[in-house]
Amino acid sequence: MDFGLQGRWALVCAASKGLGKGCAKALVGEGVNVVITARGAAALEATAAELRALNPAVQVRTVAGDITSAEGRAAALAACPQVDILVNNAGGPPPGDFRDWTRDDWIKAVDANMLTPIELIKAVVDGMAERGFGRIVNITSGAVKAPIDVLGLSNGARSGLTGFIAGLSRQVRVASRNVTINNLLPGVFDTDRVRSMAAATSKKTGQSVDEIVAARAAVPPARRLGNSDEFGATCAFLCSVHAGYITGQNMLIDGGNYPGTF
Repeated sequence: MDFGLQGRWALVCAASKGLGKGCAKALVGEGVNVVITARGAAALEATAAELRALNPAVQVRTVAGDITSAEGRAAALAACPQVDILVNNAGGPPPGDFRDWTRDDWIKAVDANMLTPIELIKAVVDGMAERGFGRIVNITSGAVKAPIDVLGLSNGARSGLTGFIAGLSRQVRVASRNVTINNLLPGVFDTDRVRSMAAATSKKTGQSVDEIVAARAAVPPARRLGNSDEFGATCAFLCSVHAGYITGQNMLIDGGNYPGTF
């Protein structure tokens, strides 16, 4: 299937590793030029080289910096000649007990996982509407659908973004101009973040990291962790010309783990 994205430009945030990288790979495979961001320059450049090898016909630009800062956002936007596709992504806040979190902890979580994507959307959505094409995909979390008690910072910040997107995506001046805004809600994927959390659990319990990861993989009905390539393929479809009638949706990708009907 031709996704109709040849020659488009995408800004993909936090794309040096994990799910962001999976999205960038899928878009590059469809002929999309990309600007990828991340804090770590070395990992970012390694990913850029991989993407260029995947499809030498596209342009791949890198912006090392903090996308949650105004300066980082400005640099990323300046590197992208025209943002046809925006993939919002930022690392989630740490787990813990809400009794231990300060106001600064909450502000940091909301800034990274709610306000940063909103600021980027604000910068690009009207231009998308004027040109008659735009795709915005926000990588949030399965915890939006089924909150996890120790991820209260993430539950709160990402749920706030979800409510905002529900309203914005349905504005006629957005939706009628072929601009879609959707959220991808990952369950447990085989990423560095999952393994770092497993390492933290390992220190507390004495179990090995591999045992902890294997136990998590055994929970979903799919009996495995997700992988970044299949996540990226879903993102690329939502960005395609074939998904123009899909907007304001929260797509849960969790191997069947969520038990509800809706």
